[in-house]
Amino acid sequence: MAYFARINDEGLVLKVESVNNNVIKDSGGQESEILGIQFLRDLYKEQTSQWKQTSYNTWHNEHKLGGTPFRYNFAAQGYTYDSIRDAFIPAKPFNSWVLDESICDWKAPVDLSGDEKLYQWDEAAEDWIYLG
Repeated sequence: MAYFARINDEGLVLKVESVNNNVIKDSGGQESEILGIQFLRDLYKEQTSQWKQTSYNTWHNEHKLGGTPFRYNFAAQGYTYDSIRDAFIPAKPFNSWVLDESICDWKAPVDLSGDEKLYQWDEAAEDWIYLG
């Protein structure tokens, strides 16, 4: 299966659709993003809708099966597509968190302890709180 994210004019991911791989193969058998986009535009009868292909196996700019990572993260509803980075970025969880551009995901301003204990982010304190 191939996956495509529908995005609005602000880059917000509205939904993710799966498309059979045969739909995106050209006459030479090569996969083509534009074929998937045209298929979805025809399906929804919206020729100006914006779609971007996304990789189910990509997270934090790593391909979990050893392939080539694609657009940093698998898209999900509520993510943003950043056209400058050509990346899908999750929603910012807290105002104090900063974007780690190497993985296109948000990081707390304070590193979490490496132990196996349970912590929760406290935005007011801008620190991790031990839950026990």
